[in-house]
Formats: sequence, structure tokens, C-alpha cells
Amino acid sequence: ETELRLREILEKLDQQIPPRPFTHLKSTTSAKHSTATVLNPQHTYCRGDQLDVLLEARDYLGRRKEYGGDFLRARMFTPALKAGATGKVTDFNNGTYLVSFTLFWEGPVSLSILLIHPSEGVSALWRARNQGYDRIIFTGQFSKGTSHVLTECGLTLNTSTELCQYLDARDQEAFYCVRPPHVSCEALTHMRTKNRGISYLSEEEWSLFHRSNTAVEIVKKLTSIKVSSCNKSENVKKKCHIGMKTPFPSGYTMKEKWITAFCKQNEFSATETITACLTRKLIYLMGDSTLHQWIYYLQKTVKTLTVFDYHGSGPFKTHVLLDAKRHIFIQWKKHGHPFVTEKLFSLKDDNYIPRQIDQVAGDRDTAIIITLGQHFRPFPINIFIRRVINVKKAIERLFLRSPDTKVILKTENTRELNQNAELFSDFHGYIQNLIMRDIFADLNVGVIDAWDMTVAYYSNNVHPPDSVIKSQIGMFLNYIC
Repeated sequence: ETELRLREILEKLDQQIPPRPFTHLKSTTSAKHSTATVLNPQHTYCRGDQLDVLLEARDYLGRRKEYGGDFLRARMFTPALKAGATGKVTDFNNGTYLVSFTLFWEGPVSLSILLIHPSEGVSALWRARNQGYDRIIFTGQFSKGTSHVLTECGLTLNTSTELCQYLDARDQEAFYCVRPPHVSCEALTHMRTKNRGISYLSEEEWSLFHRSNTAVEIVKKLTSIKVSSCNKSENVKKKCHIGMKTPFPSGYTMKEKWITAFCKQNEFSATETITACLTRKLIYLMGDSTLHQWIYYLQKTVKTLTVFDYHGSGPFKTHVLLDAKRHIFIQWKKHGHPFVTEKLFSLKDDNYIPRQIDQVAGDRDTAIIITLGQHFRPFPINIFIRRVINVKKAIERLFLRSPDTKVILKTENTRELNQNAELFSDFHGYIQNLIMRDIFADLNVGVIDAWDMTVAYYSNNVHPPDSVIKSQIGMFLNYIC
């Protein structure tokens, strides 16, 4: 069943990202030569209206592109109001795109459309990503009496030497280490990684990912956009609750706050209201350091929460916050392999997220928040798809025994544009977000669209600033209270 679903998703993605010929930079999409035109321009727009822009992609010689697949990012913003929102891009697969903006607020609005990667770059990234597992070196540390032995590990290892196999037979997850002589495989305690410095991109293809060719503003023939209230009454929205379908864009930022577009939010800015919401709650954060940021934020904001020393060392140890008087328990635990960091981390209480979910009893006052993605970007996509399918199955098992448990997915956020694109491009994250939404479409879970938020806030940072974290936690509190 898993294999069939995996193959079905892979085939769908391969059709969505077809191979594009790349002969010369001049024949790839040029932001400077492409044009963006407002459709049906008006002197004044009303709040809530949709503004549509037609984008025509052209190459460096000014020729119209005949196929789609460019990776674009659209945003509207008003700096004076600290307001921002994501635009929705529809690809007609013929070199034209419709970029739609929902005019959420009044005042002057600016539009931005960035060409993150041309379709030829996207095609090269997709081919390179699925070509090999060896761009990251995993180094395992084994205990041998009072000393340590280091050895190479990985999701696959191409070697004839004896291997330690760490297999999860039920979920078909595997990890391997070269077995050190005279040491038991059970003695593996720590791990760290580094980039190997090999690439599956040609030198010409790399030219597409130079910083000067990444996230280039597309020339606009756009007049300034003025938005008025037009005395339109706001639609009465239902209170935010788990299971609601989240549209795209799912909201906008205004004066450093996130305002959802699809449900009625309660304000959780005062410590007392946050504390009241968290009282008697068991909260399990499962994922990467972008979810770990929640722990630091809550620790700073809710003064009654104290750190419980869970032993271990380094930034990626299990992290627990407690308020014994109010019976609040919040735990962050990192997801299993692959975990990519140069910092040494412990594997002693490591587990894949499906196994972590299986250990949660669950009830109406229990919430699980899951984030997967950033650490999967440098590996073939099937690793990510399999993990997400396994997480879904674990949630289905949880709902059978405890249907009232609240499960929330925090999608991946955008990150720095100057990182190694082959390993960490946001294109990989974008595809992974599509996969997450597809696999979880029929499950009764809440979604916190961190991608949408970080584009709206214009935060190109793998660890977004506190204003974004506050918005994510605010959305979470709305789902559980």
C-alpha cells in the first residue's frame, strides 16, 4: 500500500516537473525580459477584491517561453503598515502565469514578483536531488569503554564492509553505519554531519543558481495600487478549529501580527490568556529546530514555565517545559534520520515520529505538532514521501484509540536564498509542502502555514524572527482553545 502510494506521488511529481533542455543561459527565463501586466486595472480597488497580474516569461533574447515550470514567489506589501501577503501563482504551462493577490487591507499597496529559479533550474534541481544520497556525510560515534570510535553512516552506504543496520521493519525505514571493529552495533551514541562537496549539477547549471540569478525581481509595468474600504462589511467567520480547510493565501501580516483569512481568531498576546489556554494541556512538539523555536519563545513569554533538565547535551536534546501547579507539559523532540547538522547530537532516545506518536496516549487535552522538511531537502524525495505516509498512518492509529487528540501540522518555512541551492533551495521545501498537503488532505488535522507566513513577513531565514514564531503559536493556541 505504501509502495503504491509512493509511486503514485512520484509519478505525479515527475509529470509536474518535466525535464527541460538547458543549452545556454541565454535560452533560460530572464526576469528582466519577462513582463507583468495588471489585468482590468482600476483607479481604485476595494478591500477584499482580487487583483490579477498576467506574467509572460521571456528568455534573455526576449523570446516568449513556450513552457512553464518557473519557480516564482509573489508578495504584496505596504511598508508603513508592516503589512504583507503572499500572491497565488497559477502556471498555464505555456510560458504565461496568472498571479492573484487578495487585497486584504486599505491604503497604497506594492506588488513584487520574484523569479526564484527558471524552469531549467527547477528541472536540474529535481534531477540532481533524486540522483544520490551521498551529498551529506554522516559520522557516527560509538562508545568503546572510556573512548569513542568514529565511523561513516548514512541512509544508504555503497561499501562491501560489514554494516550495522538500524531497521524499522514495519515502516520500512533504514539507516546504516560501517561497523567499527570489535564494537557492538548497539554502542552507537552520537552523530554529526557535514556536506561532502559533491554535486550532480553541471557547471553551466550552477550558473543558474548564482546569487545574482536567484530571486530576481521581474520588471513590472504596474501602476501604484490604491485600496479603499468601499464600506464593505467583513464576512462573519467561524472560530478557528481543527479540520478547517486552509486556503492560500491563508492570511496576511499587519503591524507585526498575523491575521487569518479563513477563521475568527482570538487574541493571545497577554501572558495570562496564553497560560489559561495551556492549563492542563500535554503538548508534544515533534520535528526540527524551527519547532524548537517555540520552546524558547514560550519559555521567554510564559514565566511560570520552567525547564525540566532532561539530561543530555547540545541544542538538540529532548527539551521539556513544566508548570506543575497548572499541569502544563510541553516537550520538544527532534525527528529521526536524516538530521543534518555539524553539531554533535545524541541518538540515545532517538525515534522516528511515527514511533513517537505511537507512544502518546492522547485525549482532548493533548496536542501534537509536527514539522518535517528542512533536513530532508538534500536527499531523494522518496525518503520524505515514505516518512510522511508513515506519520499519517501513526495519526490514524492515534485517532482510533483517542479521536479527541488534536494534531496540527506546521508546514516548512522559507530560508536563506544564498545557501547551496542543490541541497537547500526553497524549491525542495515547496514540493515537500505540496506532498504534505496531498497526503494529509483527508485527515482531521489543523494546518499552520509557516510557508505562507514567512513569505508574507519577508523572512528569508531558516529560523524566522520572534514575530513569526509568535504568529505561529497564536494560530496553534486558536486551534487548541
